[in-house]
Order: sequence, then structure tokens, then C-alpha cells
Amino acid sequence: MDTPYGSAPLPVWERPEPQPRAAPVPLSRAKIAAAAIRLADADGLEGLSVRKIAKELGVGPMRLYDYVTNRSELLDLMVDAVYARIAEPGQDSAQESEWRATVLAIVHRTRAAALEHEWFADLLGARPHLGPHALAVGESTAAALGQAPGLHGVDDLQRALGALNAFIVGSLRREITERRTARATGTDVSAWQAALGPYLTRMLETGRYPTVARLVHDGAHLDAGETFHHTLTTILDGITGHPRT
Repeated sequence: MDTPYGSAPLPVWERPEPQPRAAPVPLSRAKIAAAAIRLADADGLEGLSVRKIAKELGVGPMRLYDYVTNRSELLDLMVDAVYARIAEPGQDSAQESEWRATVLAIVHRTRAAALEHEWFADLLGARPHLGPHALAVGESTAAALGQAPGLHGVDDLQRALGALNAFIVGSLRREITERRTARATGTDVSAWQAALGPYLTRMLETGRYPTVARLVHDGAHLDAGETFHHTLTTILDGITGHPRT
């Protein structure tokens, strides 16, 4: 299919939907993505296959290839469907007085989406997300952050976005990994303390790790959501050079 940019095929988001068939089960890319998301939520990306999606939809596997040509396109559709939820409120403002609230809201919605769809965290940072809803989220974030005091020009904005995205990807992947590990092993804090507590006590009593000992003895068990928010606001303070009072 020729395009204004040469002979490269159009990406999945720009290709017209196939003409509807006279079939008992109507299909669309949105229905395929929704079915794939349900399966990935239940079994992870490893359990995702065209055969399973077709069975979920009650159609033959070959019908799906009229809508997506490969697994990569399927993942693109799934990711952009999640970004549609992140962008959903649609009232985010890039006014200078509201930039911070806008960034906080978008990032917290991203975390909520990753906790609901754990596979989404696996795809964050792995490849550019260029679907229309992903671009809308990127535009809202960049437009708001661009109004932050202390940022001057596109270079500052690029660096700020890089720092923010690095935090989002690293933090969410770590949180999701910890959740999966706890589920897989059945480990909770008390079980971990019973198993490794004696060893850790012996190591700390050597006196070689005084700062670690202070963290273990005096530090509180921090809530993941509160920690995420605190670190996010600290990053925004650092980006702008204007800590919030």
C-alpha cells in the first residue's frame, strides 16, 4: 500500500478496518485488542497467542490476520488501548499554575493502569509507543512540563522528560516485579523476616554496615503508593529547582 512517504505500509492505527464480512461474529481491531488484554491480564504476555484470542472471540484464527499482520501490531493495539484510559479524563491543563497537577495526574493514572494490567509495565520503555492515545498522553505531559519554572528551551524539556520517564519505567517495573514474586512464592514480610532475619541480624552485628543497620532498625515499612508519590514530587522539585513548600 503506497503512502505519501513512499512504499512503506501504513501502521496499524492508520489502516482502514477491513470490510465487514457476512459472518456470525463481527470483528474490529478494538474487539481484538480488548480480547487480547483480557487474556494478557489473566496469563501474561507469555500466554498470549492468536489461537487463544480467536477462541476468546469465537472465530477462526485466520480471520484475525485481516486486522493485524503480526504480534507486534497486536501489542501496539493493546498498549494504545491502555493509553486511551490514561488519557481518558481529557481535562488536563498546561496552564503555568496547573502544570504540576497535570503531570501528577497523568503519572498516577499510568501507575494505576500498570497495576491493573501488569503486562503493560513489561512494555514500558521497551519500544516507542506511537499510537494516537500514547501520543496524546505524551503531548499532555510534555506541554504541562514545558510550563514548569526552571525549564528553558527544548533541551531542558527533553532532559526533564527523560528523567520523569526513567522514574516511571523503573519504579513501575520494580513494583510489578515485587508483586509477581510475592504471588509466585507466597512470600510476605513476616515470612521473609522469619527466613532471612537471623542471617541479616548476624551481618548487621558485625558493624560493617551501619547505614543499612539504621535503615533496617529505624526505617518504616513504606507504602508503595505513598513512596511513588513522594519520589515523583521530589523529581518534579528537582526538575524545576523550586521545591514545593
